[in-house]
Amino acid sequence: MSLATPELIRYARHLTLPEVGVAGQERLASARILVVGAGGLGSPAALYLAAAGVGTIGIVDFDRVDPTNLQRQILHDTDAVGQSKLESARQRLTRLNPHVEVVTHAMRLDSGNALALIAGYDLVLDGSDNFPTRYLVNDAAVLAGKPSIYGSIFRFQGQVSVFGAPGGPCYRCLFSEPPPPGLVPSCAEGGVLGVLPGVIGTLQATEAIKLVLGIGEPLIGRLLLYDALAARTREIAVRRDPACAVCGDHPTVTSLIDYEAFCGVGRGEPRSVEIAARELAALREAGATLQLVDVREPWEIEIARFPDAKAIPFGELPARLGELDPTRDVVTVCHRGQRSLVAQQLLAGAGFTARSLAGGIDAWAADVDPTLPRY
Repeated sequence: MSLATPELIRYARHLTLPEVGVAGQERLASARILVVGAGGLGSPAALYLAAAGVGTIGIVDFDRVDPTNLQRQILHDTDAVGQSKLESARQRLTRLNPHVEVVTHAMRLDSGNALALIAGYDLVLDGSDNFPTRYLVNDAAVLAGKPSIYGSIFRFQGQVSVFGAPGGPCYRCLFSEPPPPGLVPSCAEGGVLGVLPGVIGTLQATEAIKLVLGIGEPLIGRLLLYDALAARTREIAVRRDPACAVCGDHPTVTSLIDYEAFCGVGRGEPRSVEIAARELAALREAGATLQLVDVREPWEIEIARFPDAKAIPFGELPARLGELDPTRDVVTVCHRGQRSLVAQQLLAGAGFTARSLAGGIDAWAADVDPTLPRY
């Protein structure tokens, strides 16, 4: 695709980059990227994709703008309250860059439409906020042979990775099963710092642009963790699982399934993957042979050491699974119970029977051992 003079002027700062240049900008102009969700993550991602000159941006959404969205969903403004998010997004992106085609898909993404929709794009940027849609997007993208850029946010923490790239892992390689329904609160229940989706959504857009241009080192096989309060990032290596149900050597999921049923939405009581501090103390007192795995950082353990726990920092856990006994139950421990929940999911996906200490070492100090220092 040849760029007209107004476009060459608009993208001048791109054209001066040797890694982009005119040829790269033309690749961006020819690219087709599907953004799932015009909310917190989709807003900054779509804005930067449009500004960068991605030729076709598809957006899937079915919601309307609510006043509570405005704290973080920067595609929309006060005048758009009550309006379709798709229409608000289309107007804003077109004003930002009239050279970009914005294709709106007013639908709830499901097993009946996802595969055909994703097949029409080069890659997918997943801005969804629920587990059924995340598994659906992952599976449909893998089946369609398209990479997907994953992002998630909660309170002050976010995650980004690239799944489904050739030779790389997919979302199910990291989380083979969803957490029990009700275990992980939504942003409406748990809250989210307004700027956090701006950081994560922008990182997703960056990864998408790198994939289109074929430059840099995309987050393939790497899960980037961002802690806004600490202003720290960490990485976890994620390997493709040869036994993965979707992208493995002998996949068992070869068509899209009922993802709400798979994630247990609408079913009965969630199965417990957490253990209370007092319950853990009682099991230890009774002589239960549990493996305690403390996934905090070394500096945290120096402040408050959990008794008899094996220290494996969260970022090292996937590479050190061989140090654990698969025949013994595991209890994961962290500061307040968030990292240990993710660690529990990683261990469960690797075949371990694992639970997470609810509330972390803070709960242990409050309910069992008040001599432990707080930090």
